[in-house]
Amino acid sequence: MKVQYDISSSNFIGKKLIEIFYILYNTFGPQYWWPGETPFEIIVGAILTQNTAWKNVEKAIDNLKRANVLTPQAIFSLPYSYLLELIRPAGFFNIKAKRLKNFLKFLFEEYGGNLKKMFEEDTELLREKLLKIPGIGPETADSILLYAGQKPTFVVDAYTKRVLFRHNLVSEESDYEEIRKLFLEHLPQDEKLFNEYHALFVTVGKNYCRPKPKCEKCPLKGFE
Repeated sequence: MKVQYDISSSNFIGKKLIEIFYILYNTFGPQYWWPGETPFEIIVGAILTQNTAWKNVEKAIDNLKRANVLTPQAIFSLPYSYLLELIRPAGFFNIKAKRLKNFLKFLFEEYGGNLKKMFEEDTELLREKLLKIPGIGPETADSILLYAGQKPTFVVDAYTKRVLFRHNLVSEESDYEEIRKLFLEHLPQDEKLFNEYHALFVTVGKNYCRPKPKCEKCPLKGFE
């Protein structure tokens, strides 16, 4: 992405958030998230990646591709037992199969199975609807909206909270919605910025801002 955000016009918190973004972007470069050839593949990945490593999700998605069923209609019509076998590598496959079916039931009942029609909804309204689907929490809903729908919402995960807490931008008690609003209220409403920013949080979190941090080599060392 082209980095072109003017930090001079931001308020104090917005300026700090943009400064962090620039530091991470200039260190790590673009992250090219989210891996997926179609919006539906991204949605499936967002549901399957709950509580598992991405490499396991890739195996499950490869199974779906080889079986030629990686479409809303195909999985919606797929026998439950067969779906279980295909997504087994992702772990917790009984739970995740139900969540996929729950999402698809919603998609077909509300939008006739049409993802384009679904993503034409107002972002916050659609988010409210997604959060009512059993098994779809805030992080998954926002991943679907941001990465599959290219809608301006922010995905908050453990890496995001840890980095912000250690740099005094949120408290240890801050919940998901508080942190999400921090980005929505203080940064430009730009899905490309939100996409890149979340991916950069994951990168710095995995490599430096770990439970046992590697502060000496972290690009955010000295940031206040």
